[in-house]
Amino acid sequence: MTKKLFPLFSVLLIAAMALAACAQPAPTEAPVAPEAPVATEAPAVEAPVATEAPAVAEAVTINLWTKEGEADGGLQYVQALADAYTAAHPEVTFVVVNKEVETLREDFQTASLAGAAPELLWTVSDHLGPFTTADLIQPVDGLFDLTKFVGSATAAVQSPDGQTWGVPVSNGNHLMLIFNKSLMPVAPATTDELLTMGADFVAANPGKFALAFNETEAFWFVPWLGGFNGKVFDADGVTPTLNTPEMVATFEFLNQLKAANIMPAESNYDIMDAALKEGNAAMIINGDWSLGGYKEALGENLGVAPIPQVSATGTYPAPYTSGVFFMIPKELEGAKLAAVVDFVNFATSYDNQVDMVAKLTRLPALTEALSADVITGDPILSGSAAQMSYGTPMPTVVEMRCVWDAIKPELLPVYNGQTAAADAAANAQAAAETCISGLE
Repeated sequence: MTKKLFPLFSVLLIAAMALAACAQPAPTEAPVAPEAPVATEAPAVEAPVATEAPAVAEAVTINLWTKEGEADGGLQYVQALADAYTAAHPEVTFVVVNKEVETLREDFQTASLAGAAPELLWTVSDHLGPFTTADLIQPVDGLFDLTKFVGSATAAVQSPDGQTWGVPVSNGNHLMLIFNKSLMPVAPATTDELLTMGADFVAANPGKFALAFNETEAFWFVPWLGGFNGKVFDADGVTPTLNTPEMVATFEFLNQLKAANIMPAESNYDIMDAALKEGNAAMIINGDWSLGGYKEALGENLGVAPIPQVSATGTYPAPYTSGVFFMIPKELEGAKLAAVVDFVNFATSYDNQVDMVAKLTRLPALTEALSADVITGDPILSGSAAQMSYGTPMPTVVEMRCVWDAIKPELLPVYNGQTAAADAAANAQAAAETCISGLE
């Protein structure tokens, strides 16, 4: 799920409400055109041979739709990449457009059916299911050397037949505990500590909150479900398992957390984002896409840790992991395809992957870039990597959309004590089954 994924969300992902007013990060500096990346050793399994992109022989305009927004500097970074490429290739012009995750999915489907699709997408892995089911994107195995990337990143956009449908830009896209060390010097390690430390904090800091997260989206719910040893699908990967004891326990815990009065009365994405940046919340749960903005806002006071272990089970919450990917419309060909392929190689080169880490504080997808000093010497990225180790790959099947839509309406009524946890679990299961039956 990504920022406002929705889930991923929405999947991966995941959707945000209207942006609240907040300070904008400084524009991202334009990346430097990279040298050719050092070749990495290919894995034992034979991978498709990359096809060399044909030379761009004519002036083209590339419409690039991205889920990156301004609040965390992502949109500025994408625009800087496009500008840097155009500076080296004046015949290629980019029109970069930000679309919230779910809007991007819906608009791309509509535009594709109308024969007006953009030339390139920068989006999340949970769009794989809807886009491949509708036959809207093309596989990328023959266009790129995918052996250069972290295996888990490319695996997130592979279909059961082994085809790969996206080129990874970053790896992770996962939620984690983000805290202000000037307000909460040490993060709680367990949910029992979270409740105790949270109560102590609000007692000592009237008007402030110990914790905030996006209560309106299921992407923020599923990590806790993992902490209670639950999953949204059965072993077949498509049958929903939402009316379970684990689901009920998760709902009950989150109602308890809300009733402890350590959180805002209501919290969507923008409320929690502003609360951390303005010093009104000691801790929030948000994704790796947001770290660049928080690093700028909090400086040395920024802390990152895994979401606290669930005391009742001894299990860490399991956020969905995936990444951010380039996806290419099915009908793209000729000079425009050549320009897109060359730009994607440029954007995912070693120099630009390291530059992305420095500017956005995200883990790179390029294997070679993982050993860069900017990662190994950064405690924030180390904390992000620690949380990712407890994560679980986000399902990319089209049925995941039904799961997101089934859980979402139950969240606030349960959190606020208006619906019993058992009823919410049963409602979600029924809604998911009805939705999935309509897919057949």
